[in-house]
Amino acid sequence: MKQQIFKIIADLRFAISILLIIASVSIIGTIIVQDQPIEIYQKDYPLTKPIFGFLTWELIINLGFDHIYTTWWFIFLIIIFGLSLLTCTSLQQLPSLRISRKCQFFRKPNQFKKLKFYTKSKFNNFSRLFFRIKEIRFSIFQQKNIIYAYKGLIGRIAPIIVHFSMILILIGTIVGSMTGFKAQEIVPKTELFHIQNILNNGKLMNLPNVSTRINDFWINYTEQNSVKQFYSDLSLLNNDGQEIDRQTIFVNSPLKYKGVYFYQTDWNLLALRIQNSDFRIFEYPLINLNTVKTKIWLTWLPTDSTLQNGIVILIDNLQGYCSIYDELGQFIENLELNEFMSSKNIGLVDIISSTGLQIKSDSGIVLIYTGFFFLMISTLVSYITYSQIWIIKKDNEIFIAGNTTRAVFDFEIEFFKLLKS
Repeated sequence: MKQQIFKIIADLRFAISILLIIASVSIIGTIIVQDQPIEIYQKDYPLTKPIFGFLTWELIINLGFDHIYTTWWFIFLIIIFGLSLLTCTSLQQLPSLRISRKCQFFRKPNQFKKLKFYTKSKFNNFSRLFFRIKEIRFSIFQQKNIIYAYKGLIGRIAPIIVHFSMILILIGTIVGSMTGFKAQEIVPKTELFHIQNILNNGKLMNLPNVSTRINDFWINYTEQNSVKQFYSDLSLLNNDGQEIDRQTIFVNSPLKYKGVYFYQTDWNLLALRIQNSDFRIFEYPLINLNTVKTKIWLTWLPTDSTLQNGIVILIDNLQGYCSIYDELGQFIENLELNEFMSSKNIGLVDIISSTGLQIKSDSGIVLIYTGFFFLMISTLVSYITYSQIWIIKKDNEIFIAGNTTRAVFDFEIEFFKLLKS
């Protein structure tokens, strides 16, 4: 009974079926946005108007379609698929490799008729044929008038490496989904923060016991005043407030600490600090206009006690200046940092910015990368052809047969060159 179960699991059709189910579920996970608040699903998949007549937010939540890759049934599918690969390797691939390493002597010419290439010859120089096979780099085994030769045995290892690499990838996927997390933080410059805004996490997640300080944030611009790159200077602090690591990060260059990555993802402007004629400093919040092509912020600065009259301050960069407009939208002038505008009795003291960080941890990423590395190795190894030649000398005749796993045309040329020699 156990043997039958293992044979079913090791069957290629079973593995392909599980793989198709995993692929189908992954497609669903691509279509339905993952790890979002329940309000998003209630809005996009209402009960009153089900998508396709049946897909509602309740069905998505109940089936776990909002976090497919961390559900128990998805992990179960991965485990079954990995078990199928492991069983196939143990019951089929390894025994096949062991058989390939053994001397497979054919003692009767009738056995040759099952092979791809078969012929017989009146050629009597048996020793010359032996050395010719050796010249084309075959490993040769001889028993009196019987020869068995093969080359390219390493090509038989390719399927085993494929299975091994896929198992590594599957293990890495499970480890990452169980222990990893992803968080998003928007933090003003000079502020401290702890990781709190977690978007998704595994059940065995372990947050780093550190706090992070944004020492500085700045932007480099091109000659056309478009954003070239933006940077954050981060410090990691322990429980005593001591700095344990510091690095300037930018897009695609994260800070790494004990398997946790701090990525630079976004930026924002929060407020302007304005000084009046009495040298008092006020902070005015900025509103993002959310334009498609450029980022633009504005704020309203009243100029009298009624708050009815004032000016509009517009800013679209972090280069140290803003633009002043009157109540009718007429441009007045640009105001730079540490500059005082005498006509309005105001000065620009500071532009308060914030940096957008994505904090991620994925303990399985090393296993996944290692798996893909071996997968590439297996692709190269699979191009090595495993070829076999059998020879029997009987009376004044020599019977020759050959077989190959791939590159049949090349082997055919090599086989007939051997006969011609």
